[in-house]
Amino acid sequence: MPRVKRGTVRRAKRQKLLSRAKGYYQTKSKLYRAAKLAVDKALQSAFVGRRRKKRDFRRLWITRINAAAREQGLTYGQLINGLSKSGVTIDRKMLAELAVSQPEAFAALAAKAKAAAA
Repeated sequence: MPRVKRGTVRRAKRQKLLSRAKGYYQTKSKLYRAAKLAVDKALQSAFVGRRRKKRDFRRLWITRINAAAREQGLTYGQLINGLSKSGVTIDRKMLAELAVSQPEAFAALAAKAKAAAA
């Protein structure tokens, strides 16, 4: 097998990794092995976090919709069921936005859902 000298390639690879670890605590930002472990763990957490964010926002939207629905005399399940029966196709993100910023529009949707459920 031929001999490989990889001076600049090795240095570039290490510098790239150490620059990703800037701001980390103590040796995790200075020593290659510690930095590599820290960066790998950070990337894993970021990957997981991107998926968690979707769950967390959906939970927040449902909580907001439920609170607004209860002010209208409905539960979250009754509201969603009534909206689907009445043919209203609006996602939870927009419903939560309506509940927060335009309560009168949300009240109209709730009335429609209540009528469809009855």
